[in-house]
Amino acid sequence: MDMHGQLGHDRRRFLALTAAASSVPLLSACGAGFGGGDGKSDGSAADDVTGSFDWRRHKGTTVKALLNKHPYTDALIGDLKAFTAKTGIKVEYDVFPEDNYFDKLTVDLSSGRASYDIFMLGAYMVWQYGPPGWLEDLGPWMRNGSATGAEWDQDDFLPSLLEGTQWSLKAGTPLGQGGQYALPWGWEANVVAYNTEVFNKLGLRPAESFDELRELAGTIKRKAPGGFDGMYGVAVRGSRSWATIHPGFMTMFSRYKLKDFTVDGESLKPAMNSPEAITFTRDWADMVRKGGPPSWTSYTWYQCSSDLGAKKAGMLFDADTAAYFQAVKGASPAAGKIAFHPGPKGPDGSLATNMWIWSLGMNAKSKKKSAAWLFLQWATGKEHLRRGAIEYNHIDPVRKSVSEDPAYRDKMSELPGFIETFEAVQDQTRIQFTPQEQFFDATTSWASALQEIYGGKSAGPVLNGLADDLASKVG
Repeated sequence: MDMHGQLGHDRRRFLALTAAASSVPLLSACGAGFGGGDGKSDGSAADDVTGSFDWRRHKGTTVKALLNKHPYTDALIGDLKAFTAKTGIKVEYDVFPEDNYFDKLTVDLSSGRASYDIFMLGAYMVWQYGPPGWLEDLGPWMRNGSATGAEWDQDDFLPSLLEGTQWSLKAGTPLGQGGQYALPWGWEANVVAYNTEVFNKLGLRPAESFDELRELAGTIKRKAPGGFDGMYGVAVRGSRSWATIHPGFMTMFSRYKLKDFTVDGESLKPAMNSPEAITFTRDWADMVRKGGPPSWTSYTWYQCSSDLGAKKAGMLFDADTAAYFQAVKGASPAAGKIAFHPGPKGPDGSLATNMWIWSLGMNAKSKKKSAAWLFLQWATGKEHLRRGAIEYNHIDPVRKSVSEDPAYRDKMSELPGFIETFEAVQDQTRIQFTPQEQFFDATTSWASALQEIYGGKSAGPVLNGLADDLASKVG
């Protein structure tokens, strides 16, 4: 089941394919072909679009999209007739399963063939695909009133989501400045979902602190009531993959005000081995040993999600969508017995939450950029996203108007705590990682270190070794 294209599998092939990009010199954010983020387009194809905005400017044109198999893709394909009727543009598309989607995308982008004009990508991929010049800077298109209709309403997006795909292309610089290399399409906040039946039988309440979460996980595993034999406390990812770090682990890490890297002048300095980070990581591994799944080191989002739905896990600390698809009526044995909670606060009450942003981007080599921009504008527009959220399963809206829509709220209110959790973490949810090209390699190594600590090695030496290794790669 490929519901979350970013979640779960080891990216060995992805890392190998994108390694070549690391050897490509960084392109300045204000160099040829890129917008400088200062209102100037620096020769963008967007400059060629003049006159009044017209949805049917490119009627009769065909654009091609590369898509990952996902419920958001289902919503898009289900609504494509509306786009063609509106614009006269035909959309051809290929859909690949998550197992090889990013391999396909990386090969196509790196080849320069431009087989696809438009594609899905995760926000983290901007750090890999942006520097070698594979992504079109969408900023000039957004700023051109001839290319972009007023109804698109940029101010309707949640600000942290647009910022999440805007970057200067320089390692360590904050998101939210430079070119706009993708548009947010759907996002996932990492929160806690729990089995209300088990909590009621054991007289438990959702954890408000990390210490309480650790205690809850162990209690559920030790005292699972009748009918829940073999249940463990909390499902979190554990495979040797970058995807193990970014959901629950990075969310709790950030709520403790901890950082993956710090910026020292022009260099990045690993910070996951600070004294506080060592203590936290040791405690996280201890929580998994005492209250996690027996085969944790193989766990991806899929196993975590499935265990919550199968009543094997009392809690899930992961993407809200991973729980959503188990919680909806008829989806799993636990459906109707799953509630949502923001998860433990940090020591100072922080609900800082790491996010994943499913995004849409344009191939910088596309020969049909103006038509492709109309598609991106429609696919991220109010009309389509509202229909996707209400009639399909395009949840966690990127637009404020959709999240506030009564029909959407009625739909999601059937899931206990979902809307309240969404609203509690929304303002503090953003990408908590430091942007840099070595992200995938670094986080995969971090996951490997976490496995070693889980296996009994001392956290300090393991994380110090990790930091030393990363310092030589990203400094």
